[in-house]
Amino acid sequence: MLQPGSVQIHLPAWAGEFCARLPLALESPEERMRVAISLAEQNVANQSGGPFGAVVVAADTGQVLAVGVNRVEPGNCSSAHAEIVALSLAQQRLGMASLADAGIGPVELVTSCEPCAMCLGAVPWSGVSALLCGASKADAEAAGFDEGDRADDWVDQLERRGISVTTGILRSAAAKVLERYARSGGTIY
Repeated sequence: MLQPGSVQIHLPAWAGEFCARLPLALESPEERMRVAISLAEQNVANQSGGPFGAVVVAADTGQVLAVGVNRVEPGNCSSAHAEIVALSLAQQRLGMASLADAGIGPVELVTSCEPCAMCLGAVPWSGVSALLCGASKADAEAAGFDEGDRADDWVDQLERRGISVTTGILRSAAAKVLERYARSGGTIY
């Protein structure tokens, strides 16, 4: 008989120390992206998940609301992508299912790679007002990841919903994390 259960996704042990070293405010898009890329790098270096990192930031102040890393394998959960983890933790921290309702002004999702089909679907309902991306979908696919189907005009679709999108921030550095992970023999899913 099927028993009721729960889903719990936890950040890896190293993430607490990582967050403790973050500055009080991440001022620029590049500084915010460096954090997302560093999260991806640390996740690979510590063998605690896939090569993706994300950070949720109060856009006006640069305050970090939550971080996320890919936890698909450790959590046995295909939806535990860095973006979903970061958004979920930010929503839980602020006690709001929509970050737009948190009363802190606009919120940004900064991710080391453009969103896959699943994460792209989560962006409009998360309440973020901006999405900042590092590596491209093509970079992830070149490393072997299946990013799913995404409309060619995905940026326009989000912008029509009031979500600004900036792609290619520190793209080369973000793509190198994916390349190194693929060369190291990490699980590609």
